[in-house]
Order: sequence, then structure tokens, then C-alpha cells
Amino acid sequence: MTTSEDQMPDVSEEHIERIKENMEKVEQLSKRLIEIMASKKSHTPALDGPNQELFARAATAYWADAWQNPAKLLEQQIEFWGKSVLNFAEAQKALTTGEVETEETKPGDKRFSNPLWETNPYFRLIRQQYLTNAEAIAQAVSSVDDLDAKDKRRLQYFSQQIIDMMAPTNFLATNPDALQKAVETEGQSLIKGLENLVSDLEANDGELVVKLADESAFEVGGNLATTPGEVIYRNRMMELIQYKPVTETVYETPIVLFPPWINKFYILDLKAQNSMIKWITEQGYTLFVVSWVNPDESYAETGMENYIQDGFLTAIETAKKICKVKQVNAVGYCIAGTTLSLTLSLLKQRGDKSVKSATLFTALTDFSDQGEFTPFLQNDFIDGIEEEVKKEGVLRSWIMARTMSFLRSRDLIYGPAIRSYMMGEVPPAFDLLYWNGDGANLPAKMAVEYLRGLCQRNEFAIDGFELMGHKLKLEDVDVPLMAITCETDHIAAWKDCYRGVQKMGSRSKTFVVSESGHIAGIVNPPSKKKYGHYTNPDMKSDASTWLKEADFHEGSWWPMWDAWLKKRSGKQVPAREPGDSKHPSLASAPGTYVVAKPNA
Repeated sequence: MTTSEDQMPDVSEEHIERIKENMEKVEQLSKRLIEIMASKKSHTPALDGPNQELFARAATAYWADAWQNPAKLLEQQIEFWGKSVLNFAEAQKALTTGEVETEETKPGDKRFSNPLWETNPYFRLIRQQYLTNAEAIAQAVSSVDDLDAKDKRRLQYFSQQIIDMMAPTNFLATNPDALQKAVETEGQSLIKGLENLVSDLEANDGELVVKLADESAFEVGGNLATTPGEVIYRNRMMELIQYKPVTETVYETPIVLFPPWINKFYILDLKAQNSMIKWITEQGYTLFVVSWVNPDESYAETGMENYIQDGFLTAIETAKKICKVKQVNAVGYCIAGTTLSLTLSLLKQRGDKSVKSATLFTALTDFSDQGEFTPFLQNDFIDGIEEEVKKEGVLRSWIMARTMSFLRSRDLIYGPAIRSYMMGEVPPAFDLLYWNGDGANLPAKMAVEYLRGLCQRNEFAIDGFELMGHKLKLEDVDVPLMAITCETDHIAAWKDCYRGVQKMGSRSKTFVVSESGHIAGIVNPPSKKKYGHYTNPDMKSDASTWLKEADFHEGSWWPMWDAWLKKRSGKQVPAREPGDSKHPSLASAPGTYVVAKPNA
């Protein structure tokens, strides 16, 4: 059997017979697949797509416009017909003459990198007609005018999802890479791919969550999250880890770091080369890090107040007692940064000065612009989430993971699915992708409070978020503050973070925009010399003006943050070993909560 990169491989009769034998194995795996799907655990259908009213309103608006302006509709249709006929004519010519006129596809579209998309008339026609259809759909959606801004944004998002889902690369019969490999491996790649599919479905109770990394390559506490430390406190919400010092003296004021509870804390301690946790201890700080519980259905009534009282306030008080100090420097990442801001408002209203300074990593506090999450933060989806969590007691981790993945569906869903299920490849041994798949559930009450009160009604930034007998307000946040945001962050857009920080009451504010995204912009060690950052002390102008007038600095923002922290961390004292007589070690870092698997 021979092959080249721009043609399908030659096959013999013997080769075809082996393919047939392997296809029988595929049939056996298919039976397993049917059994898994038959026992699939159900979920609320509203989580799978927008309310049909959105599409009905869009269709009504489209046809009403067409009725008023038929020339525009005819122009679009004639353009579509013309391109479709031309695609067919070019394919016919290629079949007749054997000559194909090559042309450039959309720049950067990795889906069509195989030369067969250009040289083979069959695949060329499929590609060209797909791109023509995609353009026609996008043009039709763009022409719908009689919709409000949110509906228009949602329509554009979901229509793009349909376009991406229908890409020919997502189907075996129209994916030359998968077909070539199937022939070359005598169908073994399809067997392995189906085994991968069955394995992923079995791991998620019948829900299709594409495995992004080779899980066998990693162990939390083995080759991930290895910075030495001890769990010195535990309650039903969190384990508090105090890390071992690596310097003879440390700054008097400790750092208490709160990671998000949507994911696990070890994103900040993946490996020694990029571990922020390790780096912080090397700069001479006493570091405490919260490891949140992964809740099951017994946490259904756990709300934001539990995270604040049993998480934030308890961790801060424990660190103060162990270090024998009156204040700490607090850090909050993502949703934990949002909640740290709520906690600071509560402390302000109570007259409690336990937090000396606060650092926020990619933290939204003003949700007036819902950004890329707009499609998922409208009532039809949130109603579905309420129905789901009422039934399950938690918002299951795969639902949140799927939502995040669909924001980058080509890279995080379709691309990995093609490689795993069609090509039969083993997922890469990539620590970041392993962490990305190691999500956590959200308690029912907390999820609804966050989505309704903060995301939808934006209460914290407007009239106040009622919690724990107080109306918490953004303007109450008045401690010295540094906010780190990321230039290409699609989860917490830096301009939205900027707007929230502007509304805070702190007289001392430092705002930073790091290059890259939600993770890489934060986990950006100085040794890598990779992503730079922007600073500008003037926060009176709008975000665009701020960036235009900002100074750019090469390299990581970590050293700048270190210099900022040192001014707020007091004198040097002898290094502190983890815990004390009242807080003995309960387990070595990374603890037990981070590896526990909940029932739900």
C-alpha cells in the first residue's frame, strides 16, 4: 500500500478484507455505545440550547424585513445561488480535465490544511460549498435588524455554533485526514476512536465530554501540585494549606490566596517551573492557600454566605492566629476575586481591618456587560440551570466545563473530538488541559445567587448585593488594591474588570493588563520571559483610553507585584513552619479535598 500527502492510499483486496474484519469490531463497540446511551443520566433539556423563542423572533424579523425590502433578500439569494453553481461548475471541470484551480482558504483555518481539500474535486466541492453556506448564514443573521442587542448577540453566537458543528471535518465521510488514516491502519484508527468515545461517555454517565488530556500521565500530589506544605485547618467548605518557607526570614504580613472553586487551586502549582505558589514562597512570604471542597448534593443549600463565612473569613482569621498578626494580604482569582470584593465590603461595614491589601486576578465585579457569556446568562438558560440544580442539588461540573468549551468550540470540542474519535489518537499529556478537565460542582443555592444576583441583576455594582444582613456595595472596597487582568481573556474581559475597579472606593489602585488570556496571562513566571504587561496610574478615563496611554513592560508582572506587596508586608521575621500547637498538620499538601470525587 502506498500513499502521498495529496492523494488517498492505494489498497489491495487483502487490505480491504482486514478493514472488513475491523469493521466487525466497530459493530461490537457500537453495541456498548448503545447500552451506555440507554442508561444515560438525564439533565434539563433547557441547558442544551436557547429557548426557541429566540429563533422565532429572529425568523419573524428576517421575513418582515424581506417583505419590506424584497430586493435585499433577492440579492442575498442570487449571490448564494451564484456561488453554489460556480462551486459545482468548478468541480465538474476538475473531474473532466483533471485540473484544479488552487486558491487560498480562510487564513489560519486549520480545519482545511490537508492538501486534498484543494487538489481533490470531491473534497474541494464540499469545502467550498460549506464555506458558501457558512457565509450565507452569517450574512442572513447580520441582516436581521429588529432584535435588541442581547438577542442579536445570542443569535450570532448560536448560528456560529451551528456553522462550526456542520463543518465537513466533523464527519468521517467528509474528513480526508480521518479517511486516510482509517485506510492506512486498516480501520484500526476507527476502532481506537470508538473505544475513546465509549470511554469518555462511561466516565461521564453518558454525557459527551471530550477528554482533552491523557489522565494517566498525571497525579495531583505526584507530578502536579508538589510544592511542600501542610493542611493546617479543615472545615466543610475548605482545607487551608500553609506552605513551607524556603527563606530564613519572611515578611511579617502573610498572604492568603483564594482560588476559584469552579476549578482546582493547583493551576497555580502545576509544576516547579511555572508554579506561582512556589515562586511566592521563594520571595520570602508566608503563604496560605485555600483548597475548596468539591460539593455533592448534600451542599444544595450552601450559598455565597457559606463561602464567605466558612471560607474567606475563617481562612483570614486562621492565618492571623497562626502568624500572630492583625492583618493579611488577600488574593482572589476569578470568582474568588469577585467574592473577595464582597468580603471586603462586608469587612468595611463591620469596621474590620483584617485585610491590609487586596490583589484581584481576572475578577469581574461589574457585570453590566456580560461579554461572551451573554448567550448563557439570559432567562431561558438560567431557568434551566435553576431546574437542574433543584433536581440535582449541584450544578454538575461537566455543565460548566461544556459551557466554557463552547466559547472556543473549534479548539476545545471539535478539534479534540476529531483527533480522539475519528483518528483514534491518545489525548496529549498536557498538564494544563488535564487541570482544565478536573472541574468541580457548584452548590445549587450558590450557583443561583451568583447567576441571578451578580451576573444578571448586577446588584453589587448597582444597588447592593444583600448577604449576611448587609447590603454589600462595590464602592465599599477601599483597601490598597492591585488588579491583574488579561488582554485576551474571554472569561473576564479586562475592560469589564477595569470598569469594576473604577467604581471601587480604594484611594490606592494599581491596574495591570497582562498579555495573553485567563490562565496564561496569570501563570506567567518571570523565567519564561514570555508575556509582557501594561500599566497606567490614571484610571479616570475609559478603558480604551487607559490602554492607549499605558506603558508597556517586557516580561511577567510578577516582580512588579512582588515590589508592590513588599511595601505592604511589614518587617522581616523568622521563617514560620506550617501550623502551630492548635493547628497541627492534618495532611500534606495538596491535601485531600483537591483529589476527592463527589457523589454528584
